[in-house]
Amino acid sequence: MTCPVPFRVDAVDRGTGARAGRLELARGTILTPVFMPVGTQAALRSLPPLFIRELGLQIILANTYHLHQRPGEAIIQKLGGLHQFMSVDVPILTDSGGFQVFSLDKKEVSEDGVAFAFEVDGKRTFLSPETSMAIQEALGADIAMAFDECLAPGVSHEETAESIERTARWAERSLAAHVRPDQSLFGIVQGGMFDDLRRRSVEQVTSLGFDGFAIGGLSVGEGPEIMNRVLAATTPLMPPEMPRYLMGVGRPQDLVDGIAVGVDMFDCVIPTRHARSGTLYTFKGRIRITHSRYRRDAYAIDTACHCYTCRTFSRAYLHHLFSVGEVLGATLCTIHNLHFFQELMRRARTAISEGRFAPFRREIKELYPETSKGAGDEPRDEADHPPARAASGRAPAVSKASVQTSGRANRSPAGGARTDSRGGQRPSDAQRRDSSRAPSGKPDARRSTGRGAPSSAGKRGKSSKGRAGR
Repeated sequence: MTCPVPFRVDAVDRGTGARAGRLELARGTILTPVFMPVGTQAALRSLPPLFIRELGLQIILANTYHLHQRPGEAIIQKLGGLHQFMSVDVPILTDSGGFQVFSLDKKEVSEDGVAFAFEVDGKRTFLSPETSMAIQEALGADIAMAFDECLAPGVSHEETAESIERTARWAERSLAAHVRPDQSLFGIVQGGMFDDLRRRSVEQVTSLGFDGFAIGGLSVGEGPEIMNRVLAATTPLMPPEMPRYLMGVGRPQDLVDGIAVGVDMFDCVIPTRHARSGTLYTFKGRIRITHSRYRRDAYAIDTACHCYTCRTFSRAYLHHLFSVGEVLGATLCTIHNLHFFQELMRRARTAISEGRFAPFRREIKELYPETSKGAGDEPRDEADHPPARAASGRAPAVSKASVQTSGRANRSPAGGARTDSRGGQRPSDAQRRDSSRAPSGKPDARRSTGRGAPSSAGKRGKSSKGRAGR
């Protein structure tokens, strides 16, 4: 038994498959395309819940595997369910726990389900379609996910074919076990990197009575070209009247690529994870606030941004917080990054409605290109924007002597950096000397996509340690 998600497509971009729509849930209407921040442990890491509404977050994600482990669904249910437990009133989606289980080192997969040991205490447990549904119903999320098998890249065509058959059978069992009438249930399409198996999985899963459909098993290290090829072959086959959800994807360039083929929903840890290392997203590119060039910078992260952080604090202050290890730095950067991703989705929706999504997509991909490493996650310092205002909303005082009309470099109002002929900031001599001692603020070296890849050892075997906390 499920609670159908009334979904309506409001506009479709003629030049692409991008679409703007809306999902009607009991706790509110969700405008799509939508990005869902990840609250793995029933919290958006470092973010006070009161900012969820202020940032305009429409829906967030929590993790079944981790909440089953700690504190346990029985405790959450006794305390009023996940919304009351977290003190949030926006819709919540819970994933099934399948991805985390299949990322573990030691597990035993059978037709019944998966036996494994918890990472925290080594306690043996078992997860199946039936237990996953019971846990998600106890948690009380607005949208639950069917239990599926997620394979690592590199698994053979034959083994992947066997896996999608199991995923289809588990999807049927998930539907049969799901009895909560006020909770929607989405099915998950698998099939690895094989177009024919993806098509087969779409046929199997979409023939069942789910309320929406997710695309799983991507963004696990296969690279953007392969991911986009699989998406292009898969998404158009999914029912157009149902919401489509691409799991674990969150780089700006990947988001606009997914939207272009008709994806409606996304989730990822990138905004919060990168914020904690001082990597910030703007509509002029990325900046690394731990770089010494920002030590005396009086301007906001993004002078055109209206988030609390940019309205209130300077780059110099944020740089200081990271340099002394103050946790407030992570909170303020998380606020900014989440605002950016919400604004990215809002602008995408507007571009779709106005029939100009293709140029919008090109603009974002120019700002966030693939790097020579192929991942595009090593931050480029694109913060040299013409600074229009300081964090306070007022331009810092500039002496007359510093005001030049020529294209020569000028001293900045902060006293340390210089501005080039474009109005962008350049580091001073002192700042360049400091840069050799600056912390890197570098995010995880691997491609951070919100879903670390299940390892291919033993074809379904070893874990990728330090994987994303989905």
